[in-house]
Parts: sequence; C-alpha cells; structure tokens
Amino acid sequence: MKKVSVSCRNVRLSYGRTEVLKDVNVDIEPGEFFALLGPSGSGKSTLLRLIAGFNPHQHGQLLIDGVDITGQPPWERNIGMVFQSYALWPHLSVWDNVAFGLVERKVAKAELKTRVGAALDTVGLSGFAQRRPNQLSGGQQQRVALARTIVIEPQVLLLDEPLSNLDKTLRVQMRQELLALQRRLGITTIFVTHDQEEAMSTADRMAVLDKGVVQQVGVPADLYDFPVNPFVAGFVGTMNLLPARVSARDSQTLSLQVDGVGDLRLPLGPDTRALPDSPTLLLSFRPHALRMAAADAARDAGHLWVPGRVEAREFLGEFTRYRVRVGEHALAVDQPHYAGSIKFAVDAAVSLGLEASQVRLFAG
Repeated sequence: MKKVSVSCRNVRLSYGRTEVLKDVNVDIEPGEFFALLGPSGSGKSTLLRLIAGFNPHQHGQLLIDGVDITGQPPWERNIGMVFQSYALWPHLSVWDNVAFGLVERKVAKAELKTRVGAALDTVGLSGFAQRRPNQLSGGQQQRVALARTIVIEPQVLLLDEPLSNLDKTLRVQMRQELLALQRRLGITTIFVTHDQEEAMSTADRMAVLDKGVVQQVGVPADLYDFPVNPFVAGFVGTMNLLPARVSARDSQTLSLQVDGVGDLRLPLGPDTRALPDSPTLLLSFRPHALRMAAADAARDAGHLWVPGRVEAREFLGEFTRYRVRVGEHALAVDQPHYAGSIKFAVDAAVSLGLEASQVRLFAG
C-alpha cells in the first residue's frame, strides 16, 4: 500500500465561543509514526477525531497525500481508528469483530476470509478467532481492535490513547508491539497520548499541544533537550526552573542574580547567545544534569556550584530523586543508583554542581 502524508493547514475548531484548536499547522511524513502529546484538554484527541472526520473544523485544510478531504464524511475516508475503549462488539466472536468492517464494505467471502485470517495472524491471535472479547486479556482485546482496523487496509492509522487501560508492564510490551507492527505495515500512524514516556519511546516525531495551540514539533530528543518554552520543558520530562535577573552580559558571559542563591556567571554557548534581550530570565535544567556532593567536598571548576539542603528523597530503582532546598527554591535532583551507593540523608547540607551546557534559558 502507498504511504501517504497528512497535513493540517491553519486548522481552527470551536465549540460555540470556545476555541479548541487554534491555527494548527502540522505536516506528517508518509509512513511516519507521529505522536500528539499534551495534557487533558489540550486538543490532541479533538485533532485526532478531526482527522478521522468526526469533528468538522470551521477553518483551514486537512490534506491526505496532498488532497484536501475537509468535506468528506468519515466513511469515505480511508482512515482506521483504534479507540481508548477498543469498542469491540461483546456478542461477536474475535473473527466477527475483525470481519465487521469488511462485511459492511460488502467484500466477497473468499477475500474476507483471507484478509481476516491475515490480520489475526499479524497480531498473533490466529488461535483466538472463536473467543468472545470477555474471554480475552486487555492486551489481547487491544490486538483485536488493531486487527479490526488494519484489515480494512487504511491509508492512515489513528490511535487514541490505546494503552491507557493496561497496567504498566503490559503498556511497555504493547507499545513495542505497536511500533513493530507499524514498521512492518508502513502505515502512516498518529498516536495520541498524555504520557511523555510513551511518546518519546515510539514516535519518529511528535507535537506538543497546550490549550489548542501546537507548542513545538520535532524528534523526541530535540523536544527534550531543546524545548522552546517553559511549558514544553516541564511537560516533556521533569524540569527545574529558576527565575533570575540579568546583572551584566557580554558576548561570552551572562551574569545573573538568583533570589536566595546569589550571583551566577553563565558561559554563553551557541544556543544561548541568540536569547532575546530581557532583564529577567528563567534558567531551566533537568534533574539528572545536577551533580550532588557533600557540602565540604572539593568542587571542580567545570560546574556552577550552589549550596543546598536535602528536604526529601525517593528511591526509584534506577535512580534516587532528591528534593533539595536552594535558597527560596526546591530543586529536583536525580542521582543514579548502584548497589552499595551512599545516599544523602534528609536535612544533609550538600553542594549542587551544574554544567553550563545543560542550561536552557527562557525569557522571563
């Protein structure tokens, strides 16, 4: 099957006076696994349903492979959708659930049998054809929903939080299976999720939405390492934010005054020199970018060091997350865990070292 692109051009959608999508512009490449990421109410599911044809937009264009399908009803779009609830018919067998779309399309019996068998084989459920949905696990029900969708050979596959009803271990397994299936079939796939780990581990690229506005589009690593604003920084992973005032600046160094911390001299790299001229800034950095040492330990010159005091700690397996009070601010600090490694006690005085290259600056 031909791989197709999906493009939204200046798409706007409102319910009454409430704007749900605001001038959305997104281009999805043929055969791409693309994620729409955002909190509840951000508009990501609305955009997915718009592509499916369930939510008509009032302005803009929706193009599939360069053809505007804005006016087409859902049943005329060659698009398949897997819903969060799976929406399986409880009174039908697995076979009949998968065959349902082909029956509606009046596909010949011989072809129907071949295509249903192939779809069930693709998702690993060939031996479950005569079972009912209530005789299957959550992961197996999801596979049935996928088989029912791919059997109609859609040009575009839409996934609306299909993993949210599964436990954590099964979610990890199923997202790997989803990605493997998508790679094998080559279908352009759009995956809606509020879970940044799911988006980053599966998507070729992703878009972060907030309040109906696309905040940033890019590959997961770029959104994580180079967020364009504080919202993306805080939503794609955990981010520390420190407000600061600019006290001096030249071509090489930025001198900052941080309340409760004092003066910091930040070397300017290629990513910070283009920062807009603003008297107030937000310093942002990831918890794992901080080095943690005892207050009286030797400090190397390659880091910016500030004093702090441990307020809390959580052991999370691969790492320990500390909450450290630095002046008026509580910072998250992640330190890798090794068997026998020494943990800092609550109320311990510590020094935090930050490498300048890991700092991102936003206008305050």
